[in-house]
Amino acid sequence: MKSRNNHIKILFATTIACITLGCSKINEINVSPNNPSIDKATPQVLFPSGVISTAGVSGGELNIVGGIWSQYWTQSPAANQFKTIDSYNLQRQDFIRGYNELFSGALADYQLAITKAKANGQNQFLLMCTVMKAYTYEILVDLYDKVPYTEAFQGAANLQPKFDDGYDIYKALIAEIDAALATDYNVPLSEADSKIDLLFGGDGSATPAAQMDNWRQFANTLKLKMYLRMVNTHAAEAEAGVRALYTANADFLQKSAVVNVFKDETDQRNPIYEYTVKNLGANDLRASKTFTSWLTANNDARTVKYFGTAAPTAIDQGNYNAPQSAQPGYYIATAPAFSAKDPVYFLSDAESYFLQAEAAARYGVGNASSLYTSGVNAAFAQYDLTAPTTGVYAYPNSANFQTNLRAIIYQKWASYPNSHSLEGFFDQERTGYPEISPVYSLDASYNPGEWVYSKNGVTGGKFPKRMVYPDSERSRNSNTPPEVPITTPVWWGLPNN
Repeated sequence: MKSRNNHIKILFATTIACITLGCSKINEINVSPNNPSIDKATPQVLFPSGVISTAGVSGGELNIVGGIWSQYWTQSPAANQFKTIDSYNLQRQDFIRGYNELFSGALADYQLAITKAKANGQNQFLLMCTVMKAYTYEILVDLYDKVPYTEAFQGAANLQPKFDDGYDIYKALIAEIDAALATDYNVPLSEADSKIDLLFGGDGSATPAAQMDNWRQFANTLKLKMYLRMVNTHAAEAEAGVRALYTANADFLQKSAVVNVFKDETDQRNPIYEYTVKNLGANDLRASKTFTSWLTANNDARTVKYFGTAAPTAIDQGNYNAPQSAQPGYYIATAPAFSAKDPVYFLSDAESYFLQAEAAARYGVGNASSLYTSGVNAAFAQYDLTAPTTGVYAYPNSANFQTNLRAIIYQKWASYPNSHSLEGFFDQERTGYPEISPVYSLDASYNPGEWVYSKNGVTGGKFPKRMVYPDSERSRNSNTPPEVPITTPVWWGLPNN
């Protein structure tokens, strides 16, 4: 796909590959590794290329969607770039680039690398690429419900692959992860190969042996996350899957799965910073009162990290058409504090602990209180802060499961902005937390942190639950499912939420 995002991806991937293979070798290939007819493409080239694709989309435009739909940010009244997102009025022309990049970029790279790794006995890359394939597919399934899987990546042999049910894709991805974990993957990477592991090895902080331990933990944590997604619609399978992980003494991430390679240089900046600050002049996204009201009510020290000030001026969600005479504060509202060098998080250590805390609270497979506290501590440590230990930051230890779940999800929600905002939207769709407010946030009875329906929403009071298939897919593939309202939950969504 010819796009700025693809250009950035290839630039990064080529840089990393030059480190390990030598630039002369890369110049011999000198073709996009996304083309599966290129027999010289190797996992060493394909893997970092795919990772940058995933990071560019999940940390860029989908981070914006997640940030607005999770009510961390809202559209500024002084601009209009993201009004369709904030009003829940997505069109088929929206997000064509991101959808295509995840399929024809990231997933195509991972799938070809998996094929190569199997053929060459490179089981480390088999595990790494399988986990990233599952992670990227999970994003697509969680946003679109049904996407091509069993007939995908066949090239000219099948230009119109069928769309598989999201639940079936989840099961197949878990099986793929299990198969990769069953190999002798745990052989340390070579020094050269360890450098192209952009998640756990690119910064040199882990030994090659520790890197593969991190990948096993990432695989297990991703499986835990996927099983917990199933709790509303396949409760027995979710519980069995979680219990099987613990019976097998699975270990989970204690280190964030994060891409931290960005520089304040052209085409090498963090994707959301590049798009919203360098390209749009930081004129569009502003602090949402939904989130800042919760931060302020709890005197949360992360406020200055999220917004650059301890006292942000916010806009009520989606109220971007309010005239300056009525809401003068809106026109001086605070922008998110993005940085060119910010990392893109796939799965943070805090999220890992919160997932484990939920599993422990649901099924008694661990100490929920201790894991919750580890999650809160990790979430604050991400910004070099010390976590509070009282109030909403203390685990309730209630006899009521929902009380405990609410605490876990609120703390997860508060940990996601700027880094991997989409997860806040997914968690609310799955659990119902944060709760939906019965009043708008301008009302005196509004409770800080409760979600409000966008002031300019076009969906009749119903919140978005999915995205719209882009025109590029619908026009090329007659198997694209019929369009459904974006207020229709995906397969794992909480009913009547």
